[in-house]
Amino acid sequence: MKPIPTTLHHCVLMPEAAGAGPHPLLVLLHGRGADEEDLLSLAPVLDERLLILSVRAPQPFEGGGYTWYDLGGPVGQPEQVSFAASYKALMDFLQVAVAGYPVDPGRVFLFGFSMGAVMSLALSLTRPELFRGVCAHSGYVPEGVPIRWDALAGPEYFLLHGTEDPVIPVVMARRAQRLFAASNARFFYREYPMQHQISEESLSDIREWIHRLLNP
Repeated sequence: MKPIPTTLHHCVLMPEAAGAGPHPLLVLLHGRGADEEDLLSLAPVLDERLLILSVRAPQPFEGGGYTWYDLGGPVGQPEQVSFAASYKALMDFLQVAVAGYPVDPGRVFLFGFSMGAVMSLALSLTRPELFRGVCAHSGYVPEGVPIRWDALAGPEYFLLHGTEDPVIPVVMARRAQRLFAASNARFFYREYPMQHQISEESLSDIREWIHRLLNP
């Protein structure tokens, strides 16, 4: 299937499993300096029933690739103008994508890495009713977002991080764990002996997590 016209450039991978749909939807959000091709290599490892949309961040990055926002200061504080623009662009994209592709609006999943994980959390913590599951790999909970900590009972969250991460320190993930623990969200938290990356072990855990949510 060719990509439908949306606010953001993206790649489409139709499910390998047979059937006309509606399919569960997985939206992939890459990190800074990458593009929509970056996370596609993970698709063969994930559930064959998923319709996958891998989205390109809207802002070119000076070092190559694209970025979701500029850095506004210390880690955890995105620059608010660029961050808000990407947040709106993603919300608009999701609305058009869910309506335009043969997907089940009750089974929408997010998988973000690094900055993509931050955007995944920003979307789902402000509009939790839109999502079934959210995987935030090597990210953090952003500042300045109107998070609905008392309304997160719908989706399930999976937070993963490397203990040796030099880009986004693991203390940021542990802060996210504390915030989630104080909310009504259903979540899992795991650390891995790795740097700023997706490992075979963390990817295997993500695969099993998605598979479980698709087979309640």
